[in-house]
Amino acid sequence: MMELDLDHLRGWIGHEDQNSEMLTQTSVDRFNATFNRPSSRDEAAHLPLLLHFCLAQPIVPTAELGTDGHPARGGFLPPVPLPRRMWAAGAIDFLAPLRIGEIVTRRSVVEDVTVKHGRTGTLCFVTVRHNIESDGRPVLTERQDIVYRDAAAPGTTARSMEKAPVGMRSAQVAATAPFLFRYSALTFNSHRIHYDAPYSSEEEHYPGLVVHGPLQATMLCQYAADWHGAAPKSFRFRSLAPVFGPGTFTVNASSGGNTMTLWTAQDNGPMGMEGTAEW
Repeated sequence: MMELDLDHLRGWIGHEDQNSEMLTQTSVDRFNATFNRPSSRDEAAHLPLLLHFCLAQPIVPTAELGTDGHPARGGFLPPVPLPRRMWAAGAIDFLAPLRIGEIVTRRSVVEDVTVKHGRTGTLCFVTVRHNIESDGRPVLTERQDIVYRDAAAPGTTARSMEKAPVGMRSAQVAATAPFLFRYSALTFNSHRIHYDAPYSSEEEHYPGLVVHGPLQATMLCQYAADWHGAAPKSFRFRSLAPVFGPGTFTVNASSGGNTMTLWTAQDNGPMGMEGTAEW
C-alpha cells in the first residue's frame, strides 16, 4: 500500500486557477450535436445544462502533458503519485442561465486534500471549488471531488456487483468511440482512457474505454430537466463504478415531487453514477 506525503500534497490547498471564453452559438451547436439534441437559434431558448464543463477549461501545451494525457501533475492540482485519476463526485447549484455572446469565466480553488485506505488500496481525494460567471453574473457554483488510486493489476477482474434496477423512465445510450472522442474534444480533455483503447487496457488495465464522469452527469441532469420540464436548482452526483464502451449504458430516473433520483448503469450491469436533482 503506497504511503503518500499528505503534508506536501496539502500544500496545494488554496491554489487558484482562472480562465475565460466567449460562449458562441457554434459551441452550443457542437455540444448539442454530440449529444444528439436539437439546437435553437431563438435567443430565449434554454441552453443545455452542464455546458460549462466545456467552457473556459485549462489550456496546457501538448508538450506539458503527462503520459496519461492529463496535464503534468504539480501545477494547479497536487502531484498525487497514483496512476488512476477519476471524477468521484460533484455538487452544482444553479444561480442563473448562461447566455450566448457573454464572456464565461471559471474561477477555481483547491479546497481540500485527504487520503483514505480502502479495499482497493490508497485513495487520495482532491476537492476543487468552481465559481462560474457570465459577463460578471454568478451562474453556478460547483464542488468537484477528484479521486486518485492505484491501477488494477493485469488480469484482475472486477468484483461482482448487483445489477442496477430500471427507473420509472429509462433510455439506452450508445457509448461509441466517436461519442467519447467528441466529448473529450469539447472539454479539451486529453485523458487517454476515454479514446485510446490500447492505453486504457494495457496501461490502466480497464476492460474498455471509460465513459467520462461529466458526460454521465450531463446526461443525468438533462434527463431530469427534460422530464420535469424545467432546469433543477441543484444537482448532486457521485460515481459508484466505471461505465465502459464501446457498448451501451442506460440513463434512469425515478421522481418524487420536487426531488428526482437518477442513475446510469452499464447495460445489464451495475449502477455507474447516481445523482439527485432538486427544484
